[in-house]
Amino acid sequence: MLHDSAHVPKPSLTEVLFGWFLRLVSASCFWFALNYWALLIGFSHNGAGRFDLLPPEWRAAATALAVVYPVAAIGLWLLVSWGPVVWVLAAAIEIAVHEFYPGMFGARPLLFVLHGAVAVTFVLFRVALFVQRLRQARKVRVDSP
Repeated sequence: MLHDSAHVPKPSLTEVLFGWFLRLVSASCFWFALNYWALLIGFSHNGAGRFDLLPPEWRAAATALAVVYPVAAIGLWLLVSWGPVVWVLAAAIEIAVHEFYPGMFGARPLLFVLHGAVAVTFVLFRVALFVQRLRQARKVRVDSP
């Protein structure tokens, strides 16, 4: 008896590790989102960071990050293609406010290093997956004699 479903190849170790990496980044995005929401509702900093008490520049940045980070977390957790794109947007906003406006937002150099490390790791995983798929495409050809 023939199977009526298509054969689904087993994911490689690189693909499995990449999925775990994206889910780990997703968990960190969710943590960042919770921190920004805690700031906005007055749960952290003894209520001094409540939305109505924040200066306008902090209102804009914290609100944007409180919305973008959970969306990035969902996209990364579901392993969809738009997840890393939204994460890059969130990381770029956060890096921009802390690196270009340290007088208003404070300098956080470790944040830049961590976001950079995640970006480099992501690129290395994508290169490894590309090379792996290229090798598989060369190995299995239907037009080979």
